Amino acid sequence: MTNPLKLALIAATASLLALPAQAHRGWLLPSATVLSGSDLWVTVDAAVSNDLFYFEHNPLQLDNLSIEGPDGKAITPENVAKSHFRSSFDFKLAQPGTYKLTVANQGLFASYKVDGQNKRWRGKPEELASAIPANATDVKVTESRGRIESFVTSGKPSVETLKPTGVGLEMVPVTHPNNLVAGEKATFRLMLDGQPAKGVAVEIVPGGIRYRDALNDTKATADETGTFSVTWPAPGFYWMSASVRDDKSKIKNAQRRSSYAVTVEVLPQ
Repeated sequence: MTNPLKLALIAATASLLALPAQAHRGWLLPSATVLSGSDLWVTVDAAVSNDLFYFEHNPLQLDNLSIEGPDGKAITPENVAKSHFRSSFDFKLAQPGTYKLTVANQGLFASYKVDGQNKRWRGKPEELASAIPANATDVKVTESRGRIESFVTSGKPSVETLKPTGVGLEMVPVTHPNNLVAGEKATFRLMLDGQPAKGVAVEIVPGGIRYRDALNDTKATADETGTFSVTWPAPGFYWMSASVRDDKSKIKNAQRRSSYAVTVEVLPQ
Protein backbone atom coordinates (compact mmCIF):
# COMPACT_ATOMS: atom_id res chain seq x y z
CA MET A 1 0.00 0.00 0.00
CA THR A 2 1.28 3.45 -0.89
CA ASN A 3 2.19 5.58 2.11
CA PRO A 4 0.05 8.79 2.00
CA LEU A 5 2.70 10.73 3.93
CA LYS A 6 5.38 9.73 1.45
CA LEU A 7 3.20 10.87 -1.45
CA ALA A 8 2.60 14.20 0.25
CA LEU A 9 6.33 14.72 0.78
CA ILE A 10 7.05 13.91 -2.87
CA ALA A 11 4.38 16.34 -4.02
CA ALA A 12 5.68 19.08 -1.75
CA THR A 13 9.25 18.58 -2.98
CA ALA A 14 8.13 18.71 -6.60
CA SER A 15 6.23 21.91 -5.90
CA LEU A 16 9.29 23.55 -4.37
CA LEU A 17 11.48 22.51 -7.28
CA ALA A 18 9.04 24.09 -9.68
CA LEU A 19 9.32 27.51 -8.06
CA PRO A 20 11.69 30.05 -9.62
CA ALA A 21 15.00 30.57 -7.83
CA GLN A 22 14.92 33.50 -5.43
CA ALA A 23 17.56 36.19 -5.38
CA HIS A 24 17.97 39.24 -3.23
CA ARG A 25 17.78 42.37 -5.36
CA GLY A 26 18.67 45.86 -4.20
CA TRP A 27 16.63 48.72 -5.64
CA LEU A 28 15.53 52.33 -5.50
CA LEU A 29 11.90 53.05 -6.38
CA PRO A 30 10.84 56.68 -6.98
CA SER A 31 7.18 57.60 -6.50
CA ALA A 32 7.38 59.10 -10.01
CA THR A 33 10.11 59.47 -12.62
CA VAL A 34 8.58 62.03 -15.00
CA LEU A 35 7.01 65.18 -13.55
CA SER A 36 6.00 68.69 -14.55
CA GLY A 37 4.77 71.74 -12.70
CA SER A 38 5.98 73.65 -9.65
CA ASP A 39 6.83 72.69 -6.08
CA LEU A 40 7.69 69.13 -7.14
CA TRP A 41 8.72 66.43 -4.66
CA VAL A 42 9.56 62.75 -5.04
CA THR A 43 9.52 60.08 -2.34
CA VAL A 44 11.90 57.15 -2.88
CA ASP A 45 11.64 53.70 -1.31
CA ALA A 46 14.83 51.67 -1.03
CA ALA A 47 15.01 47.98 -0.16
CA VAL A 48 16.60 44.59 -0.74
CA SER A 49 14.02 41.96 -1.57
CA ASN A 50 13.21 38.82 -3.52
CA ASP A 51 10.07 40.28 -5.11
CA LEU A 52 10.26 43.52 -7.09
CA PHE A 53 9.17 46.01 -5.76
CA TYR A 54 7.83 44.54 -2.55
CA PHE A 55 9.15 44.98 0.99
CA GLU A 56 9.88 41.63 2.59
CA HIS A 57 13.60 41.27 3.36
CA ASN A 58 15.82 44.18 4.39
CA PRO A 59 16.00 47.97 4.04
CA LEU A 60 18.65 49.26 1.65
CA GLN A 61 21.36 51.09 3.58
CA LEU A 62 21.51 54.76 2.56
CA ASP A 63 24.88 55.68 4.09
CA ASN A 64 26.34 56.14 0.60
CA LEU A 65 23.32 57.74 -1.04
CA SER A 66 23.91 60.64 -3.42
CA ILE A 67 21.46 62.76 -5.42
CA GLU A 68 22.90 64.68 -8.34
CA GLY A 69 20.87 67.58 -9.71
CA PRO A 70 20.62 68.62 -13.36
CA ASP A 71 23.42 71.14 -12.83
CA GLY A 72 25.74 68.47 -11.42
CA LYS A 73 25.46 69.70 -7.84
CA ALA A 74 24.65 67.45 -4.90
CA ILE A 75 21.19 67.61 -3.31
CA THR A 76 20.57 66.73 0.33
CA PRO A 77 17.77 64.18 0.85
CA GLU A 78 15.08 65.03 3.37
CA ASN A 79 12.97 62.94 5.76
CA VAL A 80 15.41 60.02 5.59
CA ALA A 81 13.94 57.05 7.45
CA LYS A 82 14.73 53.40 8.03
CA SER A 83 12.13 50.82 8.98
CA HIS A 84 12.25 47.04 9.32
CA PHE A 85 11.83 46.25 5.63
CA ARG A 86 12.68 49.46 3.79
CA SER A 87 14.40 52.82 3.84
CA SER A 88 12.92 55.98 2.35
CA PHE A 89 13.71 59.62 1.64
CA ASP A 90 12.30 62.68 -0.10
CA PHE A 91 13.90 65.28 -2.32
CA LYS A 92 12.69 68.43 -4.01
CA LEU A 93 13.03 68.98 -7.75
CA ALA A 94 13.93 72.65 -7.50
CA GLN A 95 15.06 72.98 -11.10
CA PRO A 96 14.07 71.41 -14.44
CA GLY A 97 16.08 68.53 -15.84
CA THR A 98 17.21 65.04 -14.89
CA TYR A 99 18.27 63.93 -11.41
CA LYS A 100 20.40 60.84 -10.72
CA LEU A 101 19.92 58.83 -7.52
CA THR A 102 22.82 56.56 -6.58
CA VAL A 103 23.75 54.26 -3.72
CA ALA A 104 27.39 53.29 -4.30
CA ASN A 105 28.98 50.69 -2.03
CA GLN A 106 32.45 49.21 -1.77
CA GLY A 107 33.50 46.32 0.46
CA LEU A 108 36.25 43.80 1.05
CA PHE A 109 35.51 40.21 1.98
CA ALA A 110 37.73 37.25 2.81
CA SER A 111 37.23 33.57 3.55
CA TYR A 112 39.91 31.28 4.92
CA LYS A 113 40.59 28.30 7.16
CA VAL A 114 42.41 28.07 10.47
CA ASP A 115 43.09 24.57 11.80
CA GLY A 116 40.49 23.23 9.39
CA GLN A 117 37.74 25.60 10.52
CA ASN A 118 36.11 27.98 8.05
CA LYS A 119 36.44 31.67 8.86
CA ARG A 120 35.06 34.83 7.28
CA TRP A 121 36.04 38.47 7.49
CA ARG A 122 34.86 41.78 6.05
CA GLY A 123 36.36 45.20 6.47
CA LYS A 124 38.58 47.87 4.92
CA PRO A 125 41.62 47.23 2.69
CA GLU A 126 44.01 48.70 5.25
CA GLU A 127 42.76 46.17 7.84
CA LEU A 128 43.28 43.08 5.67
CA ALA A 129 46.93 42.35 6.47
CA SER A 130 46.36 42.24 10.22
CA ALA A 131 42.91 40.61 10.07
CA ILE A 132 43.93 37.25 8.58
CA PRO A 133 46.20 35.04 10.76
CA ALA A 134 49.59 34.06 9.39
CA ASN A 135 48.68 30.35 9.60
CA ALA A 136 45.48 30.77 7.56
CA THR A 137 44.99 28.55 4.53
CA ASP A 138 42.66 28.61 1.51
CA VAL A 139 42.55 32.39 1.65
CA LYS A 140 40.20 34.01 -0.86
CA VAL A 141 39.77 37.78 -0.97
CA THR A 142 37.08 39.59 -2.96
CA GLU A 143 36.70 43.31 -3.49
CA SER A 144 33.07 44.25 -4.14
CA ARG A 145 32.00 47.50 -5.78
CA GLY A 146 28.33 48.11 -6.61
CA ARG A 147 26.04 50.88 -7.81
CA ILE A 148 22.24 51.03 -7.48
CA GLU A 149 20.60 53.87 -9.39
CA SER A 150 17.43 55.48 -10.70
CA PHE A 151 16.62 58.66 -12.62
CA VAL A 152 13.92 61.31 -12.22
CA THR A 153 13.14 64.17 -14.62
CA SER A 154 11.29 67.43 -14.08
CA GLY A 155 10.09 68.95 -17.34
CA LYS A 156 12.50 68.61 -20.26
CA PRO A 157 15.10 65.80 -19.83
CA SER A 158 18.75 66.80 -19.52
CA VAL A 159 21.97 64.79 -19.97
CA GLU A 160 24.48 66.20 -17.50
CA THR A 161 23.73 63.52 -14.89
CA LEU A 162 24.04 60.70 -17.44
CA LYS A 163 27.83 61.02 -17.65
CA PRO A 164 29.79 58.09 -16.11
CA THR A 165 32.28 58.51 -13.29
CA GLY A 166 34.77 56.09 -14.86
CA VAL A 167 34.87 53.92 -11.72
CA GLY A 168 33.38 50.44 -11.58
CA LEU A 169 30.45 49.13 -13.62
CA GLU A 170 28.09 51.84 -14.88
CA MET A 171 25.28 52.32 -17.37
CA VAL A 172 25.42 55.19 -19.84
CA PRO A 173 21.98 55.69 -21.40
CA VAL A 174 21.81 56.19 -25.17
CA THR A 175 18.04 56.41 -24.94
CA HIS A 176 17.20 58.77 -22.09
CA PRO A 177 16.11 56.72 -19.04
CA ASN A 178 13.05 58.94 -18.53
CA ASN A 179 11.91 58.61 -22.14
CA LEU A 180 11.01 54.90 -22.20
CA VAL A 181 7.79 53.80 -23.87
CA ALA A 182 6.14 50.37 -24.06
CA GLY A 183 6.61 48.69 -27.43
CA GLU A 184 9.61 50.85 -28.32
CA LYS A 185 13.30 49.90 -28.30
CA ALA A 186 15.68 51.58 -25.85
CA THR A 187 19.46 51.43 -26.03
CA PHE A 188 22.02 51.60 -23.23
CA ARG A 189 25.78 51.20 -22.87
CA LEU A 190 27.65 49.43 -20.06
CA MET A 191 31.04 50.78 -19.04
CA LEU A 192 33.63 49.21 -16.74
CA ASP A 193 36.21 51.66 -15.38
CA GLY A 194 35.31 53.99 -18.24
CA GLN A 195 35.76 51.37 -20.97
CA PRO A 196 33.09 49.38 -22.86
CA ALA A 197 31.97 46.35 -20.82
CA LYS A 198 31.75 44.04 -23.82
CA GLY A 199 30.13 40.63 -23.51
CA VAL A 200 28.49 41.39 -20.14
CA ALA A 201 25.08 39.79 -19.55
CA VAL A 202 22.19 42.03 -18.51
CA GLU A 203 19.02 40.86 -16.77
CA ILE A 204 15.80 42.83 -17.21
CA VAL A 205 12.97 42.05 -14.76
CA PRO A 206 9.54 43.71 -14.63
CA GLY A 207 8.13 44.57 -11.21
CA GLY A 208 5.26 42.65 -9.65
CA ILE A 209 7.04 39.29 -9.31
CA ARG A 210 4.89 38.55 -6.27
CA TYR A 211 1.74 38.48 -8.40
CA ARG A 212 2.77 36.08 -11.16
CA ASP A 213 4.06 32.52 -11.42
CA ALA A 214 6.96 33.29 -13.79
CA LEU A 215 9.83 35.75 -13.37
CA ASN A 216 9.23 37.05 -16.93
CA ASP A 217 12.81 38.26 -17.14
CA THR A 218 14.65 38.86 -20.38
CA LYS A 219 18.36 38.77 -21.14
CA ALA A 220 20.61 40.98 -23.21
CA THR A 221 24.34 40.92 -23.90
CA ALA A 222 26.52 43.99 -24.35
CA ASP A 223 28.29 44.07 -27.72
CA GLU A 224 31.87 45.16 -28.50
CA THR A 225 30.99 48.75 -27.64
CA GLY A 226 29.19 47.77 -24.42
CA THR A 227 25.83 48.50 -26.05
CA PHE A 228 22.60 46.55 -25.56
CA SER A 229 18.95 47.18 -26.40
CA VAL A 230 15.59 46.38 -24.83
CA THR A 231 12.11 46.47 -26.37
CA TRP A 232 9.67 46.98 -23.51
CA PRO A 233 6.74 44.53 -23.60
CA ALA A 234 4.47 46.58 -21.31
CA PRO A 235 4.43 49.75 -19.19
CA GLY A 236 5.58 49.65 -15.57
CA PHE A 237 8.73 49.70 -13.47
CA TYR A 238 11.65 47.49 -14.53
CA TRP A 239 14.86 46.47 -12.78
CA MET A 240 18.01 45.95 -14.87
CA SER A 241 21.21 44.47 -13.48
CA ALA A 242 24.65 43.26 -14.52
CA SER A 243 27.80 42.08 -12.80
CA VAL A 244 31.41 41.34 -13.72
CA ARG A 245 34.10 39.31 -11.98
CA ASP A 246 37.76 39.86 -12.84
CA ASP A 247 41.26 40.00 -11.35
CA LYS A 248 41.73 43.76 -11.80
CA SER A 249 41.49 44.68 -8.14
CA LYS A 250 44.24 46.96 -6.88
CA ILE A 251 44.34 44.83 -3.73
CA LYS A 252 47.00 42.14 -3.94
CA ASN A 253 45.71 38.62 -4.70
CA ALA A 254 42.09 39.79 -4.61
CA GLN A 255 39.33 39.10 -7.09
CA ARG A 256 36.99 41.94 -7.98
CA ARG A 257 33.20 41.88 -8.37
CA SER A 258 31.58 44.92 -9.96
CA SER A 259 27.79 45.16 -10.06
CA TYR A 260 25.20 47.60 -11.32
CA ALA A 261 21.42 47.82 -10.96
CA VAL A 262 18.94 50.46 -12.08
CA THR A 263 15.20 50.99 -11.77
CA VAL A 264 13.49 52.57 -14.77
CA GLU A 265 9.86 53.39 -15.49
CA VAL A 266 8.31 52.51 -18.87
CA LEU A 267 5.29 54.59 -19.81
CA PRO A 268 2.35 53.56 -22.00
CA GLN A 269 2.18 54.76 -25.60
